[in-house]
Amino acid sequence: MYALIVPASTPFVLLATVLALSWWEDRVLPSPPAEPVAAPAEAPFTPAAPAQIAELPRVDTALTREVAGR
Repeated sequence: MYALIVPASTPFVLLATVLALSWWEDRVLPSPPAEPVAAPAEAPFTPAAPAQIAELPRVDTALTREVAGR
């Protein structure tokens, strides 16, 4: 009989755990400060120009030249 109780009660135990953790997060953990902390003054980030990728030789032409040279 106990073998049937454990699998049947598992979803309820998991639900109770999630609800308890939610309550704990709301009541026990410290809340964030009411006023937002001022961000340090610094220059805005401007990304550099994207790097140009060199043109690579095509694989099929390199293989064709190698086979033709034999």
